[in-house]
Amino acid sequence: MSWNLVVGLKKLVAQETGTRIFAPGLRTPVAFLYPNTYNLGMSNLGLHILYQVLNGTGVWGCERFFLPGRHELAEYTRTRTPLLSMETQRALGEFPYVCVMMSFELDYTNFLTMLELGRLSLLAAERQEQEPLVIMGGPCATFNPEPLAPFVDIFVLGEGEETLPRLLQVLQSGREKGLSREERLVAAAQLPGVYVPRFYTPVYTETETGPACSGIQVDTRVPPTVSRQWVRELDRYPHTSAIVTQQTEFAGMYIVEVARGCGRHCRFCMAGYCFRKPRNRNLQNLWQDISQRPAAAAKVGLMGAAVSDYPEMHELTQRLFRGGIPFSVASLRADTLDLDLAQALAASGQRTMTIAPEAGSVKRRAAINKGIEAEHVYAAVRLAAAAGMANIKLYFMIGLPGEDEDDIRDITTMVHQVRQLMDQCGNKGELVVSVNAFVPKPWTPYQWSGLAPLPLLKQRFAFLNSSFKKDSRIKLITESLKETEMQALLSRGNRRVGEALGRAFRERLPFKKALQAAGFATTVYAHRQLTPGQVLPWSHLQMGVTEDYLRRELAGSEQGMATPRCFEGCHRCGVCQ
Repeated sequence: MSWNLVVGLKKLVAQETGTRIFAPGLRTPVAFLYPNTYNLGMSNLGLHILYQVLNGTGVWGCERFFLPGRHELAEYTRTRTPLLSMETQRALGEFPYVCVMMSFELDYTNFLTMLELGRLSLLAAERQEQEPLVIMGGPCATFNPEPLAPFVDIFVLGEGEETLPRLLQVLQSGREKGLSREERLVAAAQLPGVYVPRFYTPVYTETETGPACSGIQVDTRVPPTVSRQWVRELDRYPHTSAIVTQQTEFAGMYIVEVARGCGRHCRFCMAGYCFRKPRNRNLQNLWQDISQRPAAAAKVGLMGAAVSDYPEMHELTQRLFRGGIPFSVASLRADTLDLDLAQALAASGQRTMTIAPEAGSVKRRAAINKGIEAEHVYAAVRLAAAAGMANIKLYFMIGLPGEDEDDIRDITTMVHQVRQLMDQCGNKGELVVSVNAFVPKPWTPYQWSGLAPLPLLKQRFAFLNSSFKKDSRIKLITESLKETEMQALLSRGNRRVGEALGRAFRERLPFKKALQAAGFATTVYAHRQLTPGQVLPWSHLQMGVTEDYLRRELAGSEQGMATPRCFEGCHRCGVCQ
């Protein structure tokens, strides 16, 4: 074991406030694995919430694991040290349960790296009786777990505050009774929201794009479908940072979840469909925790899928403003911004107003059901200038279904108009334009759409670049199309895609080469169009949203029809039935 690695972990823990460390043997240990670096993982509020939920039971002792940085990874390899926990520097393999928070497709290989560093068998089917059970939750585990199924023993579909403690209790009870690994997995599969993939075997049909899932053979010992779980009473559970540290993306910030879910029905957004119904936290509970936050937390971060839709947002932010408490907001809709909020943000030190029009044209924003107009964007720019925020950041997507060249030109028109407005308001700050290619996600109306062809995306990125390069005050940021295609491959991939990923990782092959060996046409697989009604890799899972509703929303997109936001008593999508 490397003493340098142990000392490094202890130094990080020493800089934290709120860490819980339990003596070995006092509690049943649970590994919490985040498949990216400490800096990023400690910014994930879901990890903080579940850390508090499990530690708060008095039964479980959570210990965190993160992807080592480049230098630490080299040290692990050089010294053959197994992956160590933050809290007690114990090896991953010593924990009976390894809980994984998976939020992004591009972290899948990081997850495999951590299993390998932890000396765990990569494939779930090859794990021995004494090896840990690998349990995965988070957005990717919920909307399409199939590419990860070869490596994971158990998935938790949906929100984990209620499901995870029940699951661990069932597994531990079986362990104490001396049940086999198989028997414990069968028992776990009876719980709502618990998906054990070894009991669900995909059936494939060969197609011109590769093996396509045409059905599922279900073991008679488990339910035929598994449904996403969501918390009805959010205020029963923690909603803030468990640990505060300076060594994260949100250094020294006390993160507070004010609401969960989004009812705006943006047709491209997986989070809007997979985390319904929208729920709000109680203002008094929020304020009590903010008032009692650790002294190390100088700033408060307000989080949620649709923070600006929180009904008491004005009251909360004005309390923060009057109390001299600096704060930031995860995201704001341009149509909900007012001068009071803009001034409060500016007074907290925020120098950039971030706005997400997503599309430049009226027809494309109508198609995706964004629900904001160009004037909302321009009004937000004026408010930012009036409040003293120097910089503006705009988010757009290209490659949306039905998009044409006029839609791209309208992006440039809007950007230049924003730059002109900034000048007119005396705002000489930077205008950052972030443009990413649209990636279709399961359980959205666009789940049947393919990634736009790469040559077309390259052409449109080149057009945007040429349109903005003459003005040095406009900075265009785009993501790697290679990473975009990888994300699209995994997002709608089936279990065979995951098997290819595992082979590529084990044999150190290019992922595309492993896919080709598995029979996939890699030049078209991520771009394939699917048909409503056909069996999809995730068809045996239920998010609450019906396929009929998704079809209607797809038709609404094609016709540019608006869908009203969620409201009490609504039963349109199926979640609140």
